[in-house]
Amino acid sequence: MSTAVIRLWHSYIGLFIAPSVLFFALSGAVQIFSLHEAHGHYHPFAIVEKLSSVHKDQVFELGHHDAAPKSGADAGKPADSANPAGAKEDDDKTELSTFMLKGFFLLVALCLTVSTALGLWMGLTQTRRKGIGWLLVIAGVVVPLGLLVF
Repeated sequence: MSTAVIRLWHSYIGLFIAPSVLFFALSGAVQIFSLHEAHGHYHPFAIVEKLSSVHKDQVFELGHHDAAPKSGADAGKPADSANPAGAKEDDDKTELSTFMLKGFFLLVALCLTVSTALGLWMGLTQTRRKGIGWLLVIAGVVVPLGLLVF
């Protein structure tokens, strides 16, 4: 197989999956900081929760993201009694590293979005077969939507 054929197939596959890659990158970025779940006084928009449900469970519906109830054995204990002495310092370190990791994954999601958008632009403008390119992008949107409502 020649390099030109491989490049053409790579372009076609990329154009077909680009809408899904964009969807997963953006909806995943929202989920990194749990913006798809209600907590405290925060309640996400219904569309954000529904799209998160598509990302996580492949269904377009509102999820029920309530905290798990405490078991009978844990119900009477204060929350801090489960941690041994000195665990507070470890929690601070864990919270900082978790926050930094979430920030890194947010950066990855945003870079994936930009890279995919640039790939779409290149695939649709730098080819002789623009009609096939647009058909593949449209199919990449219609096929998952059709399967979602089917």
